[in-house]
Amino acid sequence: MRETRILLVDDEALNLEILEAYFEDQPDIETVSADCGEAAWQALSEPDTRFDLILLDRMMPGLDGIGLLQRIRGDARLAAIPVILQTAANSPAQIREGLEAGAYYYLTKPYRRDDMLSIVRAALTDAASRNNLRQQLRQHMSCLQFLEAGEFSVATVEEAGQLAAFIAHACPCPDAAVMGISELLVNGVEHGNLGLSYTEKSTHKRQDTWQEEINRRAALPENRGKRVHLNFSRDATGSVTLRIRDEGSGFDWQRFLDMDPERAFDPNGRGIALARMLSFSSIVYEGCGNVAVATIAGAGQEAR
Repeated sequence: MRETRILLVDDEALNLEILEAYFEDQPDIETVSADCGEAAWQALSEPDTRFDLILLDRMMPGLDGIGLLQRIRGDARLAAIPVILQTAANSPAQIREGLEAGAYYYLTKPYRRDDMLSIVRAALTDAASRNNLRQQLRQHMSCLQFLEAGEFSVATVEEAGQLAAFIAHACPCPDAAVMGISELLVNGVEHGNLGLSYTEKSTHKRQDTWQEEINRRAALPENRGKRVHLNFSRDATGSVTLRIRDEGSGFDWQRFLDMDPERAFDPNGRGIALARMLSFSSIVYEGCGNVAVATIAGAGQEAR
């Protein structure tokens, strides 16, 4: 497995030394340090240079964290790199500013090493999942653009990714749709059928035991045979509707439709909001929350 490269950006030399020390016993991680926004941008702009994650200080003289983040998100070559914003500026308004600029992972200074590593692992895992979905997306046939209706079901997180990559090709913009479809299907498996609560997932993400817990729950007799069902339909305008139903007891979905600054520092809990922002024209939940209805406007149609 190739080494993970992380760019550390902070204008305080002591902070950089501490961060470098935090990663010293992580043999699969290489760190590169930059002491200001412009130095970081120069490192990112070097040809043939690859970074898997950026740990970025918000408050810096000159090009600050928000300004650098906006540059990164505006560059197609760099836009997919996950960025963790480390900051002492943690008011709701400041968090929202960072979210709008494209920072979906946060660390509040001062923080513990274990908290930092759990957020790093979560961001890298999410990025790897998105990259895997994009690779699967390219493997499927483009003739799915002619699909008008269909019914599908999955049982596992792995199957959810495979179905998302397949169905995305039937949507107006596959690259945008695939992440959102995967998120809703995975949510149905984890939180719906397997009953994994938000707090429980946060704990397992921090302890790096999430996959083991998913496997344990999937093997329980009461969960065998449970499936997440997806209904696909396309109307005459080309708009797509996805109805995703799990066999769980539902959840308090209203809390997760928007990026909540209070959850910005957790290793999970941003997927539905990101799906709503980046993949769908709308998401609504029915009943107790075990049915999600997502729409994607057809070409030339306004997002609702």
